Amino acid sequence: MRIHRRAGILLHPTSLPGPFGIGDLGPQAYAWVDFLADAGQTIWQILPLNPTGYGDSPYQCFSDFAGNASLVSPKTMAAEGLLTPAELAAHPPFPERTVDFGGATAFKAHCFQKAFARLTGGGLPRLEDAYRRFCDEERGWLTDFSLFLALKRAHQNRPWWEWEEELAFQKPEAVARASQSLAAEIDEIAFEQFLFRREWDALRGYASGKGIVILGDLPIFCAQDSCEVWSAKRFFQLDKSGRPTVGAGVPPDYFSPTGQLWGNPVFNWEALRLERYAWWIRRMQAALRASDLVRLDHFRGYLQYWAVPAGNSNAEIGRWMPGPGEDLFRCLREAIGGLPLIAEDLGVITEDVAALRERLGLPGMRILQFAFDGKKDNPFLPENFAPRTVVYTGTHDNDTTLGWHHSLSEEARARVDRYREGANAAWDFIRMAWSSIAETAICPLQDVLSLGSEGRMNYPGRPAGNWGWRFGPEDLRPDRTDRLRELTDRCGRLPENISKEEKG
Repeated sequence: MRIHRRAGILLHPTSLPGPFGIGDLGPQAYAWVDFLADAGQTIWQILPLNPTGYGDSPYQCFSDFAGNASLVSPKTMAAEGLLTPAELAAHPPFPERTVDFGGATAFKAHCFQKAFARLTGGGLPRLEDAYRRFCDEERGWLTDFSLFLALKRAHQNRPWWEWEEELAFQKPEAVARASQSLAAEIDEIAFEQFLFRREWDALRGYASGKGIVILGDLPIFCAQDSCEVWSAKRFFQLDKSGRPTVGAGVPPDYFSPTGQLWGNPVFNWEALRLERYAWWIRRMQAALRASDLVRLDHFRGYLQYWAVPAGNSNAEIGRWMPGPGEDLFRCLREAIGGLPLIAEDLGVITEDVAALRERLGLPGMRILQFAFDGKKDNPFLPENFAPRTVVYTGTHDNDTTLGWHHSLSEEARARVDRYREGANAAWDFIRMAWSSIAETAICPLQDVLSLGSEGRMNYPGRPAGNWGWRFGPEDLRPDRTDRLRELTDRCGRLPENISKEEKG
């Protein structure tokens, strides 16, 4: 899919406003899409939409096929007759500017119980029929996931390898007994997934009608405590107890001096290859079911991945191991009919990784915050971009532009300021990205709002206290909408500019 000089904003739905402790897919999500359209943006980039696990991270999820039920909107549930006004109003007081992951999950669990009882009580036959169709159509992944999550809840959320061995290793008799004894819980979990899919599909359809493309995100690895690893162990490098023999991560880089140890198991690529990557194709199809384009996190890992011996406390010691390379992408292209992907090619990128990206025709990424080391050949400097590039002021892993600029040494700040024109570093960087030759320019909403480090989303390597930032509805002021649209127009990135280019 070719992209002609577009612009967009990075914002995960959890950061949306709302009264229920976490951003959701209800009215404020539609207001957000309206803001994007009014501001001339054509891309909404999100993080993975899957159910979060360890550290509330969207990159450590219980499933790559399921959706995050915490994003379901109680207001939408009430509008469909699943909750009463009194039940909707019975939420506890939540902070407005941060996510309360635990509190929001507990409140919505109560909502789901009420709603499911109302659905199965027979008063909403059309909705019940739609739910049953969903269960039938999605049973390929839904059966395993619903059982997996029901078992986790029955085991006080302990990881699957701490369950009884017969359940941890899916002995048929034990699975049959658990499926029967947990049938009510399993059905309700499937119902939560139905509601998520219903709401996300409606919101995505609304965004499409406004000319907004959804750019999703697919981590290269799965979480160890996930339905995928539990149900498909042969595709991962595990020992006989189900624990990883090596862990995934990256060696020391500009994000972390000791590297990043992610805690994920790595794939058994040979087992996947023997089945022509059928399982991986289904994983990609699920990602594209939820978005129009997909950002491939850690693109280098598809050619070579950093394997850290089990038990290491950081990622300094490890070795590069061969990934599937072009063979995987040939199979994906054949199955999907194309490669609507963006390669996250950050970190230490070797010539063979760059060559693979070029052969596949995928745009790479450039981060302006990495551009100012004083070297004229720095690939993150705008003058060194190739056109088929996605440029960011920063990503979810960076500080905000203002926070980063404030933290620089005087020498580094002087190098940056030679590229600036105005009084606001965040908007100077947006202007720099938007006016560059890169076909696609994206910034986090925090930079549009000119926030400092209080708006940072994630600190790589910090195990807790991330992902909680939210904005308020009053932040999307008309003057910000107008300013962003004017810049987008001036840089030839409005939808009407795109149409003229495509026609000409």
